[in-house]
Formats: sequence, structure tokens, C-alpha cells
Amino acid sequence: MSVPTLSRTVQRDPGHEFGFELRTCRWAELAWSPGDTSTSDGTAIIVARQLGTKRRRWDTIVLECDPDALRRRARFGPDRLDSDLLHIVRNAPDEWAYYRDALPHPGYPWRYVREAIHRADDREIIETRKNGNRIEIRRKWIYPDWLERIVAIENKPDLDASAARALGSQLAYDVAMGLADEVWVATRATGDTVEPALFEDLPVEAGILSLEPESLTAEVAWYPRTLAVDEPGTRILERSDGGARDASAARFEYVDPGTKADTRLAIAERAYERGWRSFVDPMRPDCRHFQLRARDGQQALPYCAAMDRCQTAAACAGSCAHYEPEPPTWRTRGWPIEGGPGKRLQQLLAERRRRRRPGL
Repeated sequence: MSVPTLSRTVQRDPGHEFGFELRTCRWAELAWSPGDTSTSDGTAIIVARQLGTKRRRWDTIVLECDPDALRRRARFGPDRLDSDLLHIVRNAPDEWAYYRDALPHPGYPWRYVREAIHRADDREIIETRKNGNRIEIRRKWIYPDWLERIVAIENKPDLDASAARALGSQLAYDVAMGLADEVWVATRATGDTVEPALFEDLPVEAGILSLEPESLTAEVAWYPRTLAVDEPGTRILERSDGGARDASAARFEYVDPGTKADTRLAIAERAYERGWRSFVDPMRPDCRHFQLRARDGQQALPYCAAMDRCQTAAACAGSCAHYEPEPPTWRTRGWPIEGGPGKRLQQLLAERRRRRRPGL
């Protein structure tokens, strides 16, 4: 009986946006930053995908990090620190103190702070003790300033006029908000003297990257401007449709730099935890047709043997008509915790994610 394994070749090039997105992530991991082949500055890179805020989600995120501080961040474990935990570890005192005296008021009831303190204690990232009826806390380590820059990339392999119109409003939101240091559009290289993306109505502040997904080579068609992340941002709530009869004004609100800084760190923490190889998490690797097929000797792309194509997370679900659980004989050793090809593939991707986090 044959068992799905990590194949060495891909029969078909994944031409859809999901496959292009994964290739963009791999290119960024190998060759960041665009237009600069020098790696002498020692900047550490973390790549993640499908992250952002409630109002805006980016296809690919590149975190440029201080390598020494990133290694110190590993003391707090591989899981993300949410806003409640960040409030505690960033403000915990050097010496024992009552938590209400040590922490600034969070802006919400203190009972939620106590719950977060218990979670932090369970994760062993702070020290706690009881002094009568009072909970006292003390820091174990200083939370490092590990994040230097956030770069957001939108992936559009085939950037036609209709796609550019939809993408233009999203990029205008990014530029006005100034949450990322740079925003880029990655599109498939055409080989033309002038890339077609340059003719589209995109904000001039956004960079354009011409990527060849097969060879993982890229050229910069247009360099981005650095956005003012340390200044107040403008959150666009509603804009006119641009029609001849629409004279309505856009609705917007200002976002203070402190809120932006907290949001940036929360996004970075989620990226630290997930990475871009977490695409298998919402899929069904326990299906007998699920495979990982290797590209350029290392990158593993999700592949469906039943549909004969690189599979997306939306299509690879229990509701798929081709879904079949792995036969029990494939999972006899250590099943269901450790056995089965699906479990092994998940472990493989988890190990590669972990490898990108120095200190873990």
C-alpha cells in the first residue's frame, strides 16, 4: 500500500493566487530585501501570511527584526503574546509589587488583568506570589524591542485593470493609515520592457515587485516610499464611489501613534507564532489525497492527488467531495497523536517554522 510522501517534483505550476502567494513568501525568506543582494547588515527576517487588523488583512508580511533581540524574544516561547500578556510582560517590575501598583491601568476591569497574570504564570514568563490576598508579580526577563520594520505585500499574479481598481483602494487605505513601513504589490513577471502593473492606477507610495515564481527571481519595477509609522494615521471609513453624480465626502478618523505601535506589535506577535507555513492548519492533512510536493528542493506546497493540483485552504476541507480519511493501517503507530502521514507532514512544517525563530 502506497503512503503519501514528500515528493520531489511538481507536475503543474500553481498558477492561482494561493500558489503565487506561497512562492512570494519563499522568495522573501530567501532573498529579502528587494533590489539589495547584501545581507551584511545581519537583519533577521520573519515571513508570515494572511495577517492584519479587523479592517485590513495583508497577503504577505515581512518582519525585519534585530537578530539579538529576536533571540531574546524566544525566552517567552513560540506562542504569541496577545495584548493582555504584552501589557503585563512589558510593565512587570524588577522587584515584587502588587500588580495594581505595578501595572498602568489597562482601560478595562482589573479582573481581566488577573486572568492574564494567571496565563502568564502558567506560561512561566513572569513570576507571581501571594501576599495575603494580594497577587504580587515580578518580571523574569525584559521584553525586547525586537521588531524594526513591517513590510506588507499584496500578491496579484495577474494584475488586470479590474484587479488594480480593487487593489488601489486597499493600498490607499494602507498609505493613509501608515501601519506598515512599506507596502508592495507582487505581480508575475511578464518579460515586457515596462511591466503592465506600472500602467495601473496604484498609489505612487506602493512599490511594485516583478516576481518569476518558477525561478524565484524578482526585480523592482517601482520602489515604495517609507510610510510615517510614528505619526498619526488616517483610517478611511468610507469613500465616495467616484461617480459623476456622487459628491459625497469621504469619512475618516485619526489614529494616534501609540495605538498604531500597539497594533504593529500585536501583528508581529501573531506573525512570530504562525509564520507562512501554517497554511496546513486549516486544511485536512489527514485526507489520503493530501500531499506536500517539494519545489526547488525545499519549499513544500500543498497538493491534492485527487484533483491533481496545488490545493488551497478554502478547497481542502472536510466538505470536499474527494475527502477520504487516511486508512487505519497508515496510522497504526502512535495514532492518532503521532501516527499517520498527515501528522508527519504537520510536524515537518512545524519544524521548518521553528527553524526561522532563533533561540527556540
